[in-house]
Amino acid sequence: MRSRLLWLLPVFLIASPLHADDWPQWLGPRRDAVWREAGIVEKFPEAGPKVRWRVPVNPGFSGPVVAGGRVFVTDRKVAKGAKVNDEDPFDLSVVAGTERVLCLDEATGKPLWQHEYDAPYGVSYNSGPRATPVVSGGRVFTLGTEGHLLCLDAKDGKVIWSRAFKQDFGAKTPLWGFAAHPLLDGDRLICLVGGNGSVAVAFHKDTGRELWRSLTAKEPGYAPPVIIESGGRRQLIIWHPAALNALDPETGRVLWSLPQKIRQNVTITIPRQFGDLLYVSSFYNGSLMAKLDAQQPGAAVLWETKKVSEKDTTHLNALMTTPFLEAGHIYGVCNHGQFRALNAATGQRVWEDQAIVTKGEELECANAHIVKNGDRFFLCLENGDLVIATLNPAGVKELSRTRLLAPTLSYQGRDVVWSHPAFANGHIIARNDKELVSVDLRK
Repeated sequence: MRSRLLWLLPVFLIASPLHADDWPQWLGPRRDAVWREAGIVEKFPEAGPKVRWRVPVNPGFSGPVVAGGRVFVTDRKVAKGAKVNDEDPFDLSVVAGTERVLCLDEATGKPLWQHEYDAPYGVSYNSGPRATPVVSGGRVFTLGTEGHLLCLDAKDGKVIWSRAFKQDFGAKTPLWGFAAHPLLDGDRLICLVGGNGSVAVAFHKDTGRELWRSLTAKEPGYAPPVIIESGGRRQLIIWHPAALNALDPETGRVLWSLPQKIRQNVTITIPRQFGDLLYVSSFYNGSLMAKLDAQQPGAAVLWETKKVSEKDTTHLNALMTTPFLEAGHIYGVCNHGQFRALNAATGQRVWEDQAIVTKGEELECANAHIVKNGDRFFLCLENGDLVIATLNPAGVKELSRTRLLAPTLSYQGRDVVWSHPAFANGHIIARNDKELVSVDLRK
């Protein structure tokens, strides 16, 4: 009998549920673009992976999140008869409309509740919200394009508290709207706001009360705040167009700062830590690698791109693609679709691939979202394709590809998908400007 039970043990292990994770914020549970679930497909079926559900949504750039059996996403509805600026994205005329927070059942896609509020837009690319929600402790926190910060009850969508950046802080809406994904750190909800002394602001998650404000800059930029550990303490990294900064996350006190002058204020990608290195990349200025002080809070420039150019690029000029750092190398998409690998310690280019993202074309602002799972990566391309690939110092190798979504946003004569997906509980949940889809990626 004992031998029979031992024989059955592997069967029970195979049949038992595999570890599953929610995706409660931008870039996942640890805000690091790593999907830690096992049992994920290694190659897509010839007919494509199974679609669990499709649900219509309004336009928006914000990614969905998954928590507690629910999916949360934000979108926008333009007022009937209102003028839109599709043909001229730099037309900043105010366009009437509403923003919406939508909650759906994760298993079925059935809408459970929605919260809608007035939100006139006076920004470039005014299709919808930018910032991805954060869900924790039965609450969902959302940030709208014009600075509407909300805390809602995740169960029914009831507003618990709200703040308005322009009214409360005298902040001016950035050209592309308030876009930095909020960071929840303990009781602190940390946001990029703007205004005098309030580039970064921490709000109490339960009440919306201001806990601290810090930093002054002409523009706040768009880069999400992130917590790192270095020099014997936790540091809050805030990257705005005038400097790369570290703050005490509990008080907002500046720990160190490295001055920069980022062209067009395009600090967008999140700063990435790799051991004692901290890396940022922007469309025009290229790369900066900081060496962190191991003994105390501090940093110095290890290497940086000297030539400011959108065409003649030296290292990696990322726009919206968050680079991935691993085993001493940086992997990312340059500003015209070139997939590149750099040596993290020196900035030396190791390889470049011009096929996987754009099929060999030079496409301005080409984008792909890079998420690791096990020993391979899922690349969500702007053309709506989902690719499984390996990334290493020898190059990028495509293992499998499928069509996930139709690109619906018009940019520079091509249609794109720029919103970040969620990887949760064996599925990918992704959106374009017309629908939200859940696709099964389990073996």
